[in-house]
Amino acid sequence: MTAPAPLPGPSVSERLARVWLSARTEPGDRVVAAMVAGAGAEATVERLASGRTPAQLAGPVGTDQTPLVSAEAVLEAAERRRLRWVCPGDSEWPQLLDDLEGIVDSSGRGGIPPGLWVRGEGRLADHLTDAVAVVGARASTEYGNDVAGELSADLSEAGLCVVSGAAYGIDAAAHRGALAVRGRTVAVLACGADVSYPRGHDSLLARIADQDLVVSEAPPGDHPTRVRFLARNRLIAAVSRAVVVVEAAWRSGALNTLRWAGELQRHAMGVPGPVTSVLSAGVHQALRERRAELVTNAADVRELLAPLGAPPLPGASGWNRGDRRAVDALDGTSLAVLEALPAGLAVPATSVAESTGIDDDTVTVALGRLLVEGLVETTASGWRVIARRQRSSTGGSSGGQPAS
Repeated sequence: MTAPAPLPGPSVSERLARVWLSARTEPGDRVVAAMVAGAGAEATVERLASGRTPAQLAGPVGTDQTPLVSAEAVLEAAERRRLRWVCPGDSEWPQLLDDLEGIVDSSGRGGIPPGLWVRGEGRLADHLTDAVAVVGARASTEYGNDVAGELSADLSEAGLCVVSGAAYGIDAAAHRGALAVRGRTVAVLACGADVSYPRGHDSLLARIADQDLVVSEAPPGDHPTRVRFLARNRLIAAVSRAVVVVEAAWRSGALNTLRWAGELQRHAMGVPGPVTSVLSAGVHQALRERRAELVTNAADVRELLAPLGAPPLPGASGWNRGDRRAVDALDGTSLAVLEALPAGLAVPATSVAESTGIDDDTVTVALGRLLVEGLVETTASGWRVIARRQRSSTGGSSGGQPAS
């Protein structure tokens, strides 16, 4: 039997219309989303550019007489910044985003985005297969960071993709946990995918883009605002099978992501914390009101994701169940050095020092510690990460002399 022909992607004019909407309207504008859903992107652009709607644009309407030409300029600028445009109809468009149609939250944000700007080489839909969002407080505690990092590492090793927002605190711990075990992780930003925000996460975002993907609804170069964070939260929830909140105060933005999970009928989960911690008060409230399921580790998350009647899920032992990994005992410097080593490549210690901003002597000491732990090995070209399966078969340290 002949296989069915693949569905055609969006036309050039449709794609350009969606680029124009991304560049000229605010992310999550419910009026624009409703117009696109009802009349299509091209008709929506025609109406907006001619001023025949009250929808708010990101600039004076009268200055944009040739919207599709201006959209081409945006695409060209994006390509120079190594970004690409993915929109509905493309083969790598995440179909779960279509669940956003017609859904609006209390802030007035909602609807399917016209498209997403993507930084990184992998296919977006493939990276987001079986994704779980791990989000939480920016001003997190050591407890919260440890839980988020361990949870994310275990989820990654179980084959799930970890999605978060690359903010300080829990988000960063989640991304780093996935990166430490070479798992999949996707950062969803409230600014342009080419913008390093927060500025202190420039190297983290570069690492995610190199190994995985950074995505945003906002056009290249745009900076975040409060409403853009709220709009971004719906995307994190939409592309994920579950949202796990680790530490959230009463008014935490992470709880907005949890509410979106409920609206989209995704699994909503929360990790409890100390009853005396204000950073866990929001999570505890959600658990008490049964807006979230209580989880303590990756095994709990996977159990809730498993189909009814399915056999027990292997792997992903919990962070508090006694099955520890070598990376669990690493200090922050050693973990940063391990993350800086590119997958599958050997590099000299000086390159690691340059990429991390850590002095050469400290990097050399950290690499020696990683060598003893059996996490790296030395070659004629420099230092290289040992694949997890190779560590298991060799039982630890690779030996060899430190490379310079």
